[in-house]
Amino acid sequence: MIFMGSASFNRTTVTAALIYANGPIHIGHLAGCYLPADVYVRYLRASGQEVIFVSGTDEHGVPITLRARKEGISPQAVVDKYYAQIRDAFGQFGISFDIYSRTSNPSHYELSQQFFLNLYQKGAFLEEVTEQYFDEQTGQFLADRYIVGTCPVCGNENAYGDQCERCGSTLSPRELLQPRSMLSGQAPVLRPTRNWSLPLDRLQPELEAYVASHPEWKPNVAGQVRSWLQEGLRPRAMTRDLDWGVPVPLPDADGKVLYVWFDAPLGYLTFTKELVGDDWERWWAAPDSRIVHFIGKDNIVFHCLIFPGMLRADGRYQLPDNVPANEFMNLEGDKISTSRNWAVWLHEYLQEFPGKQDVLRYVLLANAPETKDSEFTWKDFQTRNNSELVAILGNFVNRALVLTEKNFGATVPERGPLTAQDESFLQELSLFPEKIGQALEQFRFREALSLLLDAARLGNQYLAATEPWKLLSTNPERARTVLHLSLQLTASLAILAEPFLPFTAEKLRSSMKIRSLGWPDAGTGTLLAAGEPFVNPGLLFEKLDDSLVETQVQKLHNTKKMNELDQKRPAAVKELITYDDFAKLDLRVATIMAAEAVPKSKKLLKITLDVGLEQRTVLSGIAGHFQPESLMGQQVLYLANLTPRMMMGQESEGMILMAEDREGQLHLLRPEAKIWNGAGVS
Repeated sequence: MIFMGSASFNRTTVTAALIYANGPIHIGHLAGCYLPADVYVRYLRASGQEVIFVSGTDEHGVPITLRARKEGISPQAVVDKYYAQIRDAFGQFGISFDIYSRTSNPSHYELSQQFFLNLYQKGAFLEEVTEQYFDEQTGQFLADRYIVGTCPVCGNENAYGDQCERCGSTLSPRELLQPRSMLSGQAPVLRPTRNWSLPLDRLQPELEAYVASHPEWKPNVAGQVRSWLQEGLRPRAMTRDLDWGVPVPLPDADGKVLYVWFDAPLGYLTFTKELVGDDWERWWAAPDSRIVHFIGKDNIVFHCLIFPGMLRADGRYQLPDNVPANEFMNLEGDKISTSRNWAVWLHEYLQEFPGKQDVLRYVLLANAPETKDSEFTWKDFQTRNNSELVAILGNFVNRALVLTEKNFGATVPERGPLTAQDESFLQELSLFPEKIGQALEQFRFREALSLLLDAARLGNQYLAATEPWKLLSTNPERARTVLHLSLQLTASLAILAEPFLPFTAEKLRSSMKIRSLGWPDAGTGTLLAAGEPFVNPGLLFEKLDDSLVETQVQKLHNTKKMNELDQKRPAAVKELITYDDFAKLDLRVATIMAAEAVPKSKKLLKITLDVGLEQRTVLSGIAGHFQPESLMGQQVLYLANLTPRMMMGQESEGMILMAEDREGQLHLLRPEAKIWNGAGVS
C-alpha cells in the first residue's frame, strides 16, 4: 500500500504528457516529463507496487495541421509518420510505457465524445456566441495557434494566440498586439460564432479547495496554479471551429471539433481502457486509486485546473493526486526550439551514440529542471560521463569484478569474519534503498541520482581503505571477505540503478544472476551466495574524448546557421519602373574567353568576354567566389550598355549578371542551351 500524507492508495496511474505528433522528440521533452516519469514508475514496480504507465501522442490541434501544410501532406499522414518515430525512439531509450497509444484511434473518439455528452446532458456547459478571429482570405475561423502577434508581456513578435514561447506567458488571442493569421499573414477580423464553454469560474471554489488539499505539490506548480486562481478563472470554450479533431457529438455542431485540451487529457482514460479492458475505471474512479501526471511547466494549468475541472464536472473520477511538473531545459545557452531546429533530437542521438542510452539518461536526470530552468551542454555531458559514470560507478564495479575474477575465478568468494570496518560499510549500504526511495517518492530525482552515485562512492572508499590487492599475499581470507562484500554492493547497485540506468542495471543483473530480486532486497549484503558464478560484463561506460563534443557543438551551430539562412527573406521590391525604363537595358549572351586576378586586389577578377561583335573587358568583384580557370568557356548574361567605369586603373565595360543564394554564394546566370554570342535577352 502507498501512503501519501493522510491518504493511502493501492494502485497508481502514472501519465506522461501527450506530445503533439508533429515532430521528433528532443531532450527538452525527455527532461521535462518522460524521463522522471519513467524513473518513478520503475521504482514503484521494483517496490512491488501496482502501477500502470500511460501515454501516447496528441494527434489533434493546430500544430498538426500546421505541420501538414508545411510538408504538403494530410494531417493523418503527419500523425502516422511521427507517432511511429516517437514510439520507436521512446522504446529504444528505455521509456517503459505500459501503453503508448494515440488520440486518433476510434476508441478515443468514442470515449471523449461520450464524456462531452455526459457533461452536456448534465447542463455543465455554457452555450455562448462570442466573437472569434476570422481569416477573410481563407474563409475560416482561427484557432489560438493559427494566430500570432506581439506578446503583451515580453514583446515577442511571434507569440501564439494561446502562449508565448519566449516568456512562457499563457495568453488569449485577443491579448496579442497586432495579431495576424498564420494561414494568410493577414490581420484577422472578429466574427460571431457559437461554442460550448466549461464555466471554470463556477467551479473555482471546488478547485481552490482541491489545490489547498495538496500542500505537498512542488513550489513551481503550486505557485503557477495559485496565480491563476488569484486572477480568477473564466469560462473556457471546449469546442473549436476546425476541420481536424474529434467532432462535437451534437446534431447542430457541424464544422466544430472538441478543443484539443478537452480531448487530449481524456486520452489518459482511453489508453487505460485500451490497456486493461473493462476494469479500466478502477484505475481512475476507485477511492484507493491514485493519479500522478508528469508534465512540463507549459501544461501546468491544464492538468491542475482545467482537466480537474472537467473531472469534477463529470463527477465519476478521482482528481490527480500530484502533478510534479518540471521547468524547461535549455541547450548551449539558448532555448530549445523545434521551429528553429535548435535541439538534440532523440532519434539522432540513438543513431550517433549506440548503446549509450544510460549516459543521456544520467546527464538529463543529474541536471533536471526540477524547480527552475536548467541547461544541457555537450561539455557537461562529457564531464559527467567521464568524471562520474566512468570514474565512480564504472570504476568501482570494474575493480570489484576484475579483482575477484583474476584472483578467485568468476565466482563469489567466501565471506569470513567481519571487522568493525565491514560492519560500518554494510550499515551505510543498508540505508541507501530507503534514502533513494524517499527522494523518489517526493519527486526529487536529482537527489535520488546523487545518492545512487554515493553508493558507488562508498564502494570505492571501501576498496581504497581495505586495499584487497595487498591482502592477496598476506591475508587471502581477508581479501575474499572484502571482495565478497564489494560484490554484494555491486548486486545492490544493479537493483538501485534500475530506475535511472536500466540498460546498465540489466547488464549487472544478468552478470550477477539476480533477476528475481526487487527494491526491498537491495542493501541487505546477502544478495549473493558464496560460490555463485558471475560473468564480467566488461566496462560499463567508456570515456568520451573532446572531438566528440566538438563535433556535436559544431553540428548545432551548423544547424543554427542553416536555420538563419532559411529565415532569410527576399529584399523588398524596388520602386516601379516603366517598360521604357526596362527597354533601355541591353542584355546579351556572352562567352568568357579569359579570366585572371587583378593585381593588388583581393576581390576583382579581370574577365574577357566574346559579345559577338567584339571582345570586351569586365572587372567583377567575384574573386572570393570563383577560381579564374573555372570560368573559362562559360556562357553568361551580360549588360552591354552600362557606362564604362575605371577600377584599379583599368576600364570595365559592362556587367555580368549573377544571383546570390541564402549563404551569400554567387552563381552565374546562364542560358539553358548554347546560344550565339551577342544574342539579345528579353
